[in-house]
Amino acid sequence: MGRSSRLPQVPQETGGLDPVGATPMMAQYIEIKAANPDCLLFYRMGDFYELFFADAEIASRALGIVLTKRGKHAGSEIPMCGVPVERADDYLSRLIALGHRVAVCEQTEDPAEAKKRGPKSVVKREVVRLVTPGTITEDRLLDPASANLLMAIGRQKASESGFVYGLAAIDISTGRFSLSEVPAGELSGAIARHDPREIVLSEAIHADPALARLWQDTRAAIVPLAQAELEPAAAERRIREQYGVSTLDGFGRFTRAEIAAAGTGLLYIARTQLAARAPLAVPSREETGATLAIDAATRANLELTRTLSGERTGSLLATIDRTVTANGARLLAEHLAGPLTDLGRIVRRQEAVARLVEDPALRQSCREALASAPDLPRALSRIGLGRAGPRDLAAIRDSLAAASTIAETLRATTGLPAALVEIGRALSGVDPELARTLSAALADELPLSRRDGGFVRPGFLAEIDEARLLGQDSRKVVAALQARYAEETGCRTLRIKHNNLLGYFIEVPQSVGEACLKGLQKEFVHRQTMVDAMRFTSVELGELERKISGAADRALALESEVFDDLSGAVVSALASLGAVAEALASLDVAQSHAAMALENDWRRPIVDESLSFAISGGRHPVVEAALRRTGEPFIANDCDLSGEGRGRIRLITGPNMGGKSTFLRQNALIVVLAQMGAFVPAASAQIGRVDRLFSRVGAADDLARGQSTFMVEMVETAAILNQATRRSLVILDEIGRGTATFDGLSIAWACLEHLHEANACRALFATHFHELTALGDRLARIDNATLKVAEHRGGVVFLHEVVPGIAERSYGLQVARLAGLPASVVSRAGAILKSLEKSQGGRSARARIDDLPLFATLSPPPPPEPAPEPVEDSVALLLDSIDPDSLTPREALEALYRLKRERAERLVSG
Repeated sequence: MGRSSRLPQVPQETGGLDPVGATPMMAQYIEIKAANPDCLLFYRMGDFYELFFADAEIASRALGIVLTKRGKHAGSEIPMCGVPVERADDYLSRLIALGHRVAVCEQTEDPAEAKKRGPKSVVKREVVRLVTPGTITEDRLLDPASANLLMAIGRQKASESGFVYGLAAIDISTGRFSLSEVPAGELSGAIARHDPREIVLSEAIHADPALARLWQDTRAAIVPLAQAELEPAAAERRIREQYGVSTLDGFGRFTRAEIAAAGTGLLYIARTQLAARAPLAVPSREETGATLAIDAATRANLELTRTLSGERTGSLLATIDRTVTANGARLLAEHLAGPLTDLGRIVRRQEAVARLVEDPALRQSCREALASAPDLPRALSRIGLGRAGPRDLAAIRDSLAAASTIAETLRATTGLPAALVEIGRALSGVDPELARTLSAALADELPLSRRDGGFVRPGFLAEIDEARLLGQDSRKVVAALQARYAEETGCRTLRIKHNNLLGYFIEVPQSVGEACLKGLQKEFVHRQTMVDAMRFTSVELGELERKISGAADRALALESEVFDDLSGAVVSALASLGAVAEALASLDVAQSHAAMALENDWRRPIVDESLSFAISGGRHPVVEAALRRTGEPFIANDCDLSGEGRGRIRLITGPNMGGKSTFLRQNALIVVLAQMGAFVPAASAQIGRVDRLFSRVGAADDLARGQSTFMVEMVETAAILNQATRRSLVILDEIGRGTATFDGLSIAWACLEHLHEANACRALFATHFHELTALGDRLARIDNATLKVAEHRGGVVFLHEVVPGIAERSYGLQVARLAGLPASVVSRAGAILKSLEKSQGGRSARARIDDLPLFATLSPPPPPEPAPEPVEDSVALLLDSIDPDSLTPREALEALYRLKRERAERLVSG
């Protein structure tokens, strides 16, 4: 179950191979593989990561690389494949995308050291990290615009028959760490909202039959852990150890389920990161009901972050994204996935957007500065994990420069709303000395890895400059010393030379050498006499030789020390740098909303505590954007579902292709945009706060789970009717169309009644059952609306305009003709339609509905009739005289015969 179970699993037999009889290297491989049986093992050999045995077979298929052989083990050839180290990230990303876990095994000593232990000694190796879908930190493996969440799940008994679930959402690549608790019925929606790459949970939760379908449906890789590792006391201890505290009281109040989830997540992170401790933010708790509840079906149906085909392009997120930083793009997606229900927070976001809309110069200035800010959170995470390179330090430097520019701009601007004031304050919260040091220390052109050297700016540290000079310009240094010695000795033919035996030496003619021995150059030390020359050394030359021979290593070591010092300074400022990252992202999201508003004439909505829902000139943001690219206009429509104490329901009838589904979805999307703090595609909008959003538009079957289109429709509809409250917004389209006509009509009618009477929510209900329009006269809060159509020369023109009224036709034949059905089929369908309509005798929808017993309860009650005179019922008298508990079997049989005789006599006499 789950994504991981649908993928090829790493076989366990490698861990059971006997190292006896294997070569020393293969014995080492088998030992390391046995410790990591559930991972593909990337085994470092020189410039390649090699895979052997079953791992090689899996990787060769997954990556499309050649499978070769290397020696034999236990009489069989050993399968092998490999990937070059310099391209390893490309191959890792492909394996991770397929759901595989990879153990990276590195050489931990110099091969020369291994040779000292003997000719057959093997270089020491060990696994330095486990790479899994939810624990990636490398930029090249990550999508800059998407969070890479690991979700840990814990649970506690809420009652004798149910559980509550704790969720820990952790992004190790940015340090994000949030906790929440949900009832069992909302677990699916919470997982869909976070959209994790990997889920870690106990074996007991994974094996729960009630959750089997959830794990089957999720896109994330599933990793069950043994229950014995997840004791409650151990969970709290792991949290304390992560943050070095003796109590969790300073972090706020967490539930037992949340602590269990946090402990599970920290255990898994520690296991995958080995010695490295992830620099996670202090866990924040999401209060129940703090975000707009949107279930998984509604998220998919509305295509919030991806289309039904799984693509980002064409989704609402892709349409509204005007961010210029990766951090801002991720925060925008987070806001879209979890719109707010707290009016105060919604208004704060709106005020920031409004100010940037009103001041385009301020917005443009901030936007330009933001565009120069790299991905600060992910750079901070890599530095904290000890996996950073010089470019990560440069990301800190450039982000601080952008933050300083924006902070100065905001300080110079008066009348800012509270949100922008707080952003400016956070951007100024880092000691400016850190930015100055990073700017002074880092070169303009930087390598990817610290091992490459050359990243410290010339002039920052004299010792590094000297070492580089010796390493890069040793000939110049030797030539300068040679010239000085030649001048001092007066020997123009003096030379400084080098060979493998003597190293560097001074060579002079025999005559000059003799003079040097007699005191001409007292610091010269005789090394060798030749036929016509003599060779010397000096203390200065010996020191120079040592410096030259270790110059490159010394330069790299000194640069490494500088790197560690700079990284330490960054880690010391982690809290304030994290605040800078959050502020930059928040500002980027605000300017993105402002850009959308200015580009597309979006307006600030009013969101309040009423049950209002009044949209004037509303548009579908995605459809409008698509039409704009083709030069076509979008027809805006109004929608009013406002009510006092109870919301109104708009019942929409009209033709196929008339625009019903677009109209339904656009109003749902306007709610999402409004409550995430954005402006909306409408001339005006007043929306009473929505607590839950439900959308059931379109149909699809699920044959893999044995569910027909109609079954899926009914399951989703049941969830809506059972969960919607007065504050909810419900969008329903074509309920009941998946079954027989009267079955479907009856179901649609009953659902509409339930929404009106029991849920009392605001709702849009589109249908082709025109009979339902009769409810507009009977139920006080139902209004009828239709899509305007113009008929022209036997065809139909869809005007996409929603107006009050009722559609008596669906124009199905016209749509069929437009779709290209053969003319003979369309003609025959028209004849059948006329025959069916004639068979109804021209009776109205109301008359046909009144004939159905299902709807009789809604008809006006008939006038009361005089009560009939009571008639003595002899059968009833006999029944009243019988005490079943006191009868013998024979007496009971006699009583039954008496009742049958009495019944027969009444029938004869009556």
